Amino acid sequence: MIKRHFFIIVAGAVVALMLVAAVLKIALANDGPTGPGGPGGRGGGQLVEATSPQSREFSDDLKVLGVARSLRSVNITSSTSELVTRVFFNDGQAVRVGAPLVELQAAEEDAAIIQARAQLTQAQREYDRYKILAERGVAPRVMAENAETALETARAAVTAAEARRGDRILRAPFAGVLGLTTVTPGTLISPGTVITTLDDLSSIRVDFAVPERFLSTLRAGTALTATADAYPGRTFEGRIALMDVRVDEQTRAVTARAEFPNPGGDIRPGMMMRVAVRQGQRQALAVPEAAVQYEGAGAFVYRIAGGEQGSMAQRVEVQPGSVESGFVEIVTGLSLNDRVVASGLNRIQPGAPVRTEDKSKGQTAQAQAPAQAQAQAKADR
Repeated sequence: MIKRHFFIIVAGAVVALMLVAAVLKIALANDGPTGPGGPGGRGGGQLVEATSPQSREFSDDLKVLGVARSLRSVNITSSTSELVTRVFFNDGQAVRVGAPLVELQAAEEDAAIIQARAQLTQAQREYDRYKILAERGVAPRVMAENAETALETARAAVTAAEARRGDRILRAPFAGVLGLTTVTPGTLISPGTVITTLDDLSSIRVDFAVPERFLSTLRAGTALTATADAYPGRTFEGRIALMDVRVDEQTRAVTARAEFPNPGGDIRPGMMMRVAVRQGQRQALAVPEAAVQYEGAGAFVYRIAGGEQGSMAQRVEVQPGSVESGFVEIVTGLSLNDRVVASGLNRIQPGAPVRTEDKSKGQTAQAQAPAQAQAQAKADR
């Protein structure tokens, strides 16, 4: 019993010491560099990175979304219900136009060809016989003419039988790349069943909607670029191949078709593409993206201004524009001589004292308020 009481007393003492240490730590933190009484309080302020707006070049780009389509695309299907006897391709294989892909069971067609050829042989013999007899005057010429007609009919029957036999072999309608398939010899397919897909990936088409106000600046041949999530940092160059002749009455937009060369087959049909059409370039003030905070439909920055106790963070509403290469265009709200907080906006309150570190030079400097500078000048006199 005594031993247990001893352990309880020791545990209580340890807990008490931990509480005292925590209280001391909080007190020291409040009185330290960032507390009210330390150098980082009212006398110093929070250390922040500062930057100045700079003039940068921005592009007036029309940015829209589109879906990639192959230049030509088709689903290989059968028009009849039949068993597959042979498969001539592998998944993902590149094929030429007319290449055989699948052969269907064709026992009846083979028998029909044999029958048609036998009838053709018989018709040929009869025609030859009646032709000789007619030339000798033994048989009427009309019989020779009827035999000739029967011969032509037999030839047509052979051609038809061979065509039906040829329909039992499904061929590639154009050169392209085949997709995946689950069809094997012995598979029973029905009309409309997709055996495989065939896509011409030499060029990719992207259809996208363009507001009608851009019709005066966009035309066939206009250069554009596109990006895809599958290839971060990569840009594909293309051009507008065609503009639709009609404007949608509901959306007031016209469909444009862009074409992108795809020699390596990197762009796949169905990929989401971000298309950008460059309209022009302009010079504008810009700040890093991290310096702009968005709130609802508006945006603001913290401008470093002079105060009674030194530098302070002044919240300024700005009108942002385009965003390019990590910089935000500032349409209104700032001037070229302003200095703004470059990062860490979520740790700053309006009117809070700050110490600045020049982001470009990496040197710490205490910004002086105009009133404080005047007071120091008077004291020196």
